[in-house]
Amino acid sequence: MKHLIPEFEKLRERFPEGFDSSLVLPCLRRIQEERGFVADSDIEGLVAYLGVPRIQIEEVLSFYGQFRRAPVGRCHVEACRNLSCSLLGAERLIDHLSKKLGIRPGETTPDGEFSLATVECMASCGTAPMVAVNGSYHEAMTAEKLDALLDSKRRGD
Repeated sequence: MKHLIPEFEKLRERFPEGFDSSLVLPCLRRIQEERGFVADSDIEGLVAYLGVPRIQIEEVLSFYGQFRRAPVGRCHVEACRNLSCSLLGAERLIDHLSKKLGIRPGETTPDGEFSLATVECMASCGTAPMVAVNGSYHEAMTAEKLDALLDSKRRGD
């Protein structure tokens, strides 16, 4: 995390003095972009850098489901399971993904290629059911579209 301090300093310049606790969210976001997840050592580093209580960082991490506390696969597959997606078959698609990848939500394939997660609303209810791979949205998904998507990711597309 120490190599990100210069970026954090630039962020700090954009906030009024004494608002260091407001940097928790953007710093965590940048750490996750860099590492893929937020490690305990990152939390300890932020506590020391920002001078905020550890609980404040833990609260942000637990509130926002987008933050990960453990490494994920090279292709991180997130399937929305909120109302619109569920009404249009999200649970069947999640089952399909689990069978196709051989893992359940929250797990990573043994080769580290894929991880699967379920998420709450991705704000694309009009094109449900939704799946995101490494943050890229794939809309109006079907089992056939998922198979093609996973095959393209296996090829490195």
